[in-house]
Amino acid sequence: MDPFDVLRVPARRRILQLLADGERTSGDLTAAIHNEFGLSQPAVSQHLGVLRDSGFATVRTDGARRIYALRSERLAEVDAWLESFRGLWIRSLESLAEEVERGKRERGT
Repeated sequence: MDPFDVLRVPARRRILQLLADGERTSGDLTAAIHNEFGLSQPAVSQHLGVLRDSGFATVRTDGARRIYALRSERLAEVDAWLESFRGLWIRSLESLAEEVERGKRERGT
């Protein structure tokens, strides 16, 4: 599955943000996503399955609990694609910084 298809869903992006802080149980993730998005447990489970099947997350069992963790490799693929655009952003930010400094000089501050 294309990583951008996976990441287009806000609830999935939020799950990944939660996993960036460390492993979380499916119950913790379900509660957080339910509170933020109003999604049911089956809907959150589907999103977790997509993240697992697409390689963004791993799951392991600990007794009756399912514990999810982030897999950074897929995010690295997205980051590599975005790298080609960073030069545009950097140039724009550098131009903005130059304009701010020029404005400060003109105002004498």
